[in-house]
Amino acid sequence: MTSHGTPGPGPAGGTGRPSQNGAADGPASGALTWTLAESALRAVEQVGGYAGGVYLRSGTPGLLRLAVLVGLPGPLFRPWWRMHTNRPFPIAEVHRSGQSVHLPDVEEAMRRFPQLVASLPFPFASLYAPVVAGRERFGVLVALRPPTPGVPVDGRDRTLMTQGALRLGTALADLSRQGTTVEWPGDPVCVQQSTAGAPPVRFGSFDWDLDSGMVTMDAGLLGILGAEVPSPCPIDVLTALLEPEDGYALWAAARQATGPDGRPVVRRIRLKGPDGGLHLLEVSTRARKSPSEAPSGNHAWGTHTGLRLTCTLVDLGTGLIGSDATDRLPRAILAIDRLGRVTYVNERTERLLGRPRGALAGRPLWEALPWFSLPFHEEQLRAALISGEPARFLARPEQGRWLTVSLHPGRDGLTMVLVPEDEPVQLPQSSGAAGRKDDSLSLADDRVSALYRPVALAIALSEAVTARQVSAVVTEELLPAFGGRQLAIYLLSDRRLYLAWETGFPPGFLEPFDGVALDEHVPGVETLTTGRPLFFESMEQLSRTYPGLPLDAHSGARAFLPLIASGRPVGSCILGFDRPRGFSPEERAVLTALAGLIAQALERAQRYDTESAVARGLQDALLPHRLPVWEGVDTVGRYLPGTQGMDVGGDWYDVVETGHGRLALVIGDVQGHGVAAAATMGQLRSAVRAFALAGHRPQDVMRGTNRLLIDLDPGQFASCCYVLLDPKTGELRGVRAGHPQPLLLQPDGTTEVVDLAGGMVLGIDDRASYPVTRFRLAPGAVLALFTDGLVEQPGRDIDEGIEQLRRALAATGSLPLAEAADRMTREARQATSRPDDIALLLAARWPKHR
Repeated sequence: MTSHGTPGPGPAGGTGRPSQNGAADGPASGALTWTLAESALRAVEQVGGYAGGVYLRSGTPGLLRLAVLVGLPGPLFRPWWRMHTNRPFPIAEVHRSGQSVHLPDVEEAMRRFPQLVASLPFPFASLYAPVVAGRERFGVLVALRPPTPGVPVDGRDRTLMTQGALRLGTALADLSRQGTTVEWPGDPVCVQQSTAGAPPVRFGSFDWDLDSGMVTMDAGLLGILGAEVPSPCPIDVLTALLEPEDGYALWAAARQATGPDGRPVVRRIRLKGPDGGLHLLEVSTRARKSPSEAPSGNHAWGTHTGLRLTCTLVDLGTGLIGSDATDRLPRAILAIDRLGRVTYVNERTERLLGRPRGALAGRPLWEALPWFSLPFHEEQLRAALISGEPARFLARPEQGRWLTVSLHPGRDGLTMVLVPEDEPVQLPQSSGAAGRKDDSLSLADDRVSALYRPVALAIALSEAVTARQVSAVVTEELLPAFGGRQLAIYLLSDRRLYLAWETGFPPGFLEPFDGVALDEHVPGVETLTTGRPLFFESMEQLSRTYPGLPLDAHSGARAFLPLIASGRPVGSCILGFDRPRGFSPEERAVLTALAGLIAQALERAQRYDTESAVARGLQDALLPHRLPVWEGVDTVGRYLPGTQGMDVGGDWYDVVETGHGRLALVIGDVQGHGVAAAATMGQLRSAVRAFALAGHRPQDVMRGTNRLLIDLDPGQFASCCYVLLDPKTGELRGVRAGHPQPLLLQPDGTTEVVDLAGGMVLGIDDRASYPVTRFRLAPGAVLALFTDGLVEQPGRDIDEGIEQLRRALAATGSLPLAEAADRMTREARQATSRPDDIALLLAARWPKHR
């Protein structure tokens, strides 16, 4: 459901100046961006993190968008730019519950949010705090930092995160009151953290009188020198702080600057700092005539010149940028900052890649080197940036020769070493296989794709709803990842295991195990009762462990996995292989972790089956089974449930005889799906009917319903459109609470969007008002009220959907109203994927002679 109330200035308003998030940036959106960026930076720094950000609500209900990302490159984390609030991830839970989540290590994350670990399988700690102001929920503040295995997040850091999120919530509420739309519609803004170790770049200058040999230094240069040096002073005092060869270079630069062409000269020299070390400085010299006569006599050039040199110095610091030390190393070295931009390229890298520094420096790594956008290479970058641990892997850039790539991460960026390989490192066939040059190296393409299938499984499981869908996902993703051929899933009920899904086994082979009790000595039971996975490399090994167990014709391996979700037994899973095979420690760990994900998905599917049946019954009881019959007026309603997730939602329509010779036409949309949305919908429908039957004015009906929803405080909001029709005169009085505008088909066949004044969605502000718009329903005209599920599609602007629906209404012509409703919903009925439910209410006023 989308709010269609009175809009305020937002990211698309203002001056139209392009902003960092890709939208037109005005004062309001700029203020929002700076507020989010400052809060995220402060939170990350206060808890000792290296990355973080803010998720903010979007214009789409139930969807959060990553608005600000600190310390990490945005394109590398594109899959995490959107977060639906019904997903089993910490960000979604924090936004739903309003409670903070703190995950000190990967073990705690795996226990509570296995999907998070499956999608980001790296060691890191994460802290999440809800961004709220009163009852209004804006989003989630996030900070990432190094893990502390076994040590919970301390109270100080919990408090700092909570306080930071509350401050941000207050600031966002203030912006909202000032007219800023506090939503994030586009891509995230990336923010660089402050550099940790490198000193800042410093500037200084001195004025050198070539006749007197005296130099006058400014405060910047004196700060760089860090010594008690008088100013002015002889040039010899300054050159004494330089290495002899650099002193000569400075004199040479002065002579060149005062030569016939008089062009400025730039030199790099080394200065002895107060710490005893050498600091690299860049000196720019420029000659000019002295404004006054210098004293005659001996001077630097032997004759009177009247020239002075103005010298500007830049202390380049000790960071990656500007250092030439690595040019002397026999390795290709390249560096990026925390946002993925190339900050240094040495000469050997230029030669190895065949590209000049100018074509690489300053660009995002995946643009400078397109082969880094391949999924496996992106995963290695993510691992290094998030875990802080070095990584090595093989790459074959642009069908060229193989390279060994070593990544060395740090707080301020990542240094990369590229080493050409005459022959690619081969995978070992077993633990003792030859041909592997370095155990720390990662893998070739076949193994890489295998590692990605479990991640795909985790993502697909989060989308599966029914037990059959879960089983199908496991068949399609898990078996190919590990080369399996057979799969069986048993679910626990009344202390017995019942076969729920199987594929690849001989017909009838699994029947003896269907309904087996939990005291039976079979591997499928024991893996569940002990909670330990069982791996058998061959059927012979399985037969020795379980004598007398019926075996099929295959002689391959078997894996029995316990399906346990949050400590509760769900069932067991059996994987079968055609041939004997071993299970590496890595594979055992991955299969065990994935079994937990499968168990959670199956448990959720079982709850879904129960909840879906309740919700369908509840909604069927609440939606009107017939609409009132009124002389001169026809009404027709249609409802289509969504096809993703819970098949019921909070959309409703109603026609109420008010008892005052009028009909109330009502349509509404409660945020969310499932039993909660259906229950809230029932309460709102009852409230609207009660207010309408009592004869209240349309604006009072909406105000009363709004206050009721706030008092109920179900954590949901709703949109609604209420139109009061006088069947005799055709007069209409309508109010809107954040709902789409109705459509009107005139008797002459023209259609229009009714300009119905709008107010705020229900359930947000108890002071909200709802202005009334008067218009007329002429004889032969048709009024169409609808919910946004009928006009919204992913990737399409809602205005395009409304225009398409307007054309569909115009095409119904003089069709009977029921046939017109079917025509307008036909495309939606045929869609295989409907993310939202749909309600449509048509009302027509007919001439008396009809």
